[in-house]
Amino acid sequence: MKMIIHTALKKLSAEQKFMISVIIVNGGNYLYNLILGRILGPEEFADAALLITFLLVLSFVAMTFQLSTAKFSVIFEKDLFKNFINIIYKYSSAIGITLGVLLILFANSLQALFNTQSSTMFTLFGIGVPIYFIMSVNRGVFQGSKKFDSLAVTYQGEMISRLIITLILIYTTQLQSSILVALGIAISFLFGLLPFQSKHIEITKKHILPPTESKYILKFFLLTAFYEFTQIIINNSDILMVKHYFETYEAGLYASLALIGRVVYFVAWMFVMLLLPKVVQKQKDGEAHSPILFKYVFYITLLSAAIVLGCYLFPEFVINIMFGSEYISIAPLLWKYAIATSLFAISNIFAYYFLSLDQYIPVVLSALLGVSQVVLILFFHNTLSQVVIMQIIAMAILLVFQLSFFLSYQKKG
Repeated sequence: MKMIIHTALKKLSAEQKFMISVIIVNGGNYLYNLILGRILGPEEFADAALLITFLLVLSFVAMTFQLSTAKFSVIFEKDLFKNFINIIYKYSSAIGITLGVLLILFANSLQALFNTQSSTMFTLFGIGVPIYFIMSVNRGVFQGSKKFDSLAVTYQGEMISRLIITLILIYTTQLQSSILVALGIAISFLFGLLPFQSKHIEITKKHILPPTESKYILKFFLLTAFYEFTQIIINNSDILMVKHYFETYEAGLYASLALIGRVVYFVAWMFVMLLLPKVVQKQKDGEAHSPILFKYVFYITLLSAAIVLGCYLFPEFVINIMFGSEYISIAPLLWKYAIATSLFAISNIFAYYFLSLDQYIPVVLSALLGVSQVVLILFFHNTLSQVVIMQIIAMAILLVFQLSFFLSYQKKG
């Protein structure tokens, strides 16, 4: 049996192994959330879900560094790459420390804003933030150089350690659950650093890039940062606003809904990881890159349709299996939320495709629709159902705009 598995693994490409690894990591992260939901119950899970949302926000901010590192790991070579990698580590560390300190300083204000039981959870989370930024640059090196085996290990290490450490803390200590969850998240960042690519790092030397390359990097970095900011708004504003506007019990129910409905987005992220270096390399070589987009859009659309159908036909079964009977009242909204996240996931593939090609308009479109989602929820939040419907409207418009821009881009091309 072992020989069969070993032979099968040898036949898989690095990309296929990475895709399998991402599925395992996403499955592990889902298991982590599901276990917390069952152990803690809706009210305590609301605080844990807030921390998980903060983790998603952090991942989007740090993704700016990861994608920039991945792109220029393909483009730059030798000394130019060495200078670039040392500079980006320097700036990522500085931003990570700044954000971490801000979280610690404003921990009490965040507790009041989001109605949490503790401010210590934000302090512990803030301590881990600088590590996460360094980890993201390290992942960007592996992603750009297509070392998908090493990239997979960093994600697996973070996921497995967070799951195990958090459960050990919950079952062996009597501290507030939100504090233990925050501690587990912060410690897992250390495991996510492994393996660490230290070959080109030279801390004691000063590194400078030519003005042309510096401007190109800054342009791409700002464009990516702007887009990741829109991702934060679209992907997390609903949970944060629900936590603010609704009672803790309802916020916990909505958190479980969001977790299940976002499964399609987490899988789409796997294709984004593969898409960017491929498109950049194709553009560098002067080859056609739209077939890569078509392939990934087809995969995500197929997956989305299957998830929405499953959520529509068996909502109570899905909720009961994943979170338990305490959350069953949220079941009627499950398929609607799945539609919203599916529309966003498909739009996201288009957006990252154009980001790889240094196109600005799709990013601006995402920003406008991200803001419109917040505005819609701001005015229409009497029920959780209204919150979900507002997201469907915003994401449907976003996808129409992205498709229209793609057709226009193809026509010009």
